[in-house]
Amino acid sequence: MYRRFGEADAAGTSPLYERVAVALSESDEALRAIEAAPARKRHPAVILAALHDLALAGRAPALAAAYAAADGDAAARAAIDTLLRMTESVVAVAARRRPRTDETGRCPVLYPAIAEAARRVGANAVGLIDVGCSAGLNLNVDRVGITYSNRQVLGDPASPVQMSSSVVGDRSIPTRAMPEVVARVGVDLDPVDVTDADEARWLRACLWPDQPERAARLDAEIALAATAPPLLLRGDALEVLPDAFARVPADALPVVTTTWTLSRLPLESRLRFLHRLDEAATRRAVAWVSAEGVGVAPAIPTLGDRRASGHSIIGLAVFDASTLRTEAVGRCWSQGRLLAWLADSD
Repeated sequence: MYRRFGEADAAGTSPLYERVAVALSESDEALRAIEAAPARKRHPAVILAALHDLALAGRAPALAAAYAAADGDAAARAAIDTLLRMTESVVAVAARRRPRTDETGRCPVLYPAIAEAARRVGANAVGLIDVGCSAGLNLNVDRVGITYSNRQVLGDPASPVQMSSSVVGDRSIPTRAMPEVVARVGVDLDPVDVTDADEARWLRACLWPDQPERAARLDAEIALAATAPPLLLRGDALEVLPDAFARVPADALPVVTTTWTLSRLPLESRLRFLHRLDEAATRRAVAWVSAEGVGVAPAIPTLGDRRASGHSIIGLAVFDASTLRTEAVGRCWSQGRLLAWLADSD
């Protein structure tokens, strides 16, 4: 598993982790130490993040220095040494944590789709409800600056958080501004409070240490979120959603967002999720913006694309009383780093 992670997953993306993972795979002592963790917590993404967390916390200075210098050989030696000396600490971190992928640049996908949802309903204000929110960074979609490869710009050009996305195809991204956001609600089984130093450090630990640009952007996203922390609701979305809708003012359009969240649910739960949205729409219009793999989001057209085809469908659904209108408004790749807009937004 560790050799495959190094030679396949990390190769070409993180030379540092490629070297560390392969070194761990070649050390019988290291592998025995890893076996002290629960079986489902032995994956390289978890153990490497736990080691990184200890380095960021100042508890593994040699490993931190090797990471800072991007020295693969030194990092490999320090990682093995840290794992053997601090096995209990590494296992303790891994056992209580799960990998996080908050810093992904999903806002270039979400912003135009949310603005389009508001246009179709005629809403002057929206309340955002992010399901599977983790730290709720997506809830600041209107507070970041977004630049597309065709030079279109959305959001706040003065924001400390700037994101970019490459446009695929010849159709432009809608440039309509998102209306005022009057509520920001995150729903997650285990939400992350970015105002908690340990929680914020774990988000950083889940990034690969030889990618300083991603780390700098995550730091900026965390700082932005901390200036106005969203409301985070802990629990199963199917149970918590009614409470989330209640937190959105009556004169605002609730916009539920899911980004690569529903694939973790069985089909029955995805259909129940759709039913929850339909139930909320008996009192007012509700919109759902999704970025999910082909065929994952129920009721969203697949455009004839094959499942597991390497891209995702950007879906827009509007629930209004007994009416449900759904459309695939775009495709995206690499979690929003490439985007093809398909819908007619006139």
